[in-house]
Amino acid sequence: MKKTYTLLLFSTVLSLASCGNSSEEKIIDKTAAVPVSVSSVAAENNTPFLTASGKIEAANSASLSTRMMGFVDKVYVNVGQKVTKGQLLISINNSDLSAKQAQTSAGITEAQAAFNNAEKDYQRFQNLFAENSASQKELDDQRARYEMAKARLEGARQMKNEVQSQFAYVNLRAPFSGVVTNKFIEQGDMANPGVPLISVEGPGNFEVTASVPESEISKIKSGTEVQVIVKSSDKILSGTVTEVSTSAKNTGGQYLVKVVLDKTDADILSGMYATVQFPIEKKTDVNMVLVPAEALVKRGQLTGIYTVSQSSTAILRWLRVGRTFGDNVEVLSGLNADENYIISSEGKLFNGAKITIKQ
Repeated sequence: MKKTYTLLLFSTVLSLASCGNSSEEKIIDKTAAVPVSVSSVAAENNTPFLTASGKIEAANSASLSTRMMGFVDKVYVNVGQKVTKGQLLISINNSDLSAKQAQTSAGITEAQAAFNNAEKDYQRFQNLFAENSASQKELDDQRARYEMAKARLEGARQMKNEVQSQFAYVNLRAPFSGVVTNKFIEQGDMANPGVPLISVEGPGNFEVTASVPESEISKIKSGTEVQVIVKSSDKILSGTVTEVSTSAKNTGGQYLVKVVLDKTDADILSGMYATVQFPIEKKTDVNMVLVPAEALVKRGQLTGIYTVSQSSTAILRWLRVGRTFGDNVEVLSGLNADENYIISSEGKLFNGAKITIKQ
């Protein structure tokens, strides 16, 4: 009886184990596939032009700041508001400056009175000296008093000019007609010297500042006509290269190229990203493999991409990448021509994840 009981118990355990395995298999089988979009690797032999990414900026723009420290009395404009040249934008408390202005005005009055008195004395002694009624020493002393009084008056007037010029930094006015694009301070805040308070841009004229690698910068010349693709709208605009940087010391090895856009009715705004196409024939390596930068996966120092297996699962493939051409990145190894890779997914991807390709 004991052996029979043991066998029955063993068979029961086996049955339970097999039931557990079958239920796990059913859970795995029911895992939903992740919908993905795929693309095929294209091997490029050459490109008809050199491309570089950049950002659109207003050609006429200014960020206004102050040289005076003080509380903001009032902000007269809002972001998006049109302004005219000379319009008051921000006023900063100027009680200290007003007191200094009163002091300089009083100093000018005092210096003017002293100068008038010294001038009369000097003229009197000139007449006395001509009549031999005053010595040369007395005339020289009066001339010295006159010159000193004249210098003090001029100093007082220049101090007044200095105070007047400082008022331009407590009453910020629009340097040109345009639109307020940003406001960095509110009424009651403390304004500090050199810190931007408000930004203004002139309408109509735009430019693009693009970053070009050192291997290509020597091919770009000022005055070259280019095409600019606005990424947000896919519109193609015309422009002209106006500035080519000769140093990449503070730009991470990238040289800045400025392109002024031709006047257009296209709806573009400062801060939009753009791709500049320079009409320079650019030979690349034979069978170069290019993939979009947005399809790459970063894991620390490693770069990879998800490919599609024959069993419709996602496989993470590690790559060795090279140069960047616009929005594309060169793949040196890890991916062959005509292979499919995943551009985007509607769920989280991992090695071995089931996928379904969207048509």
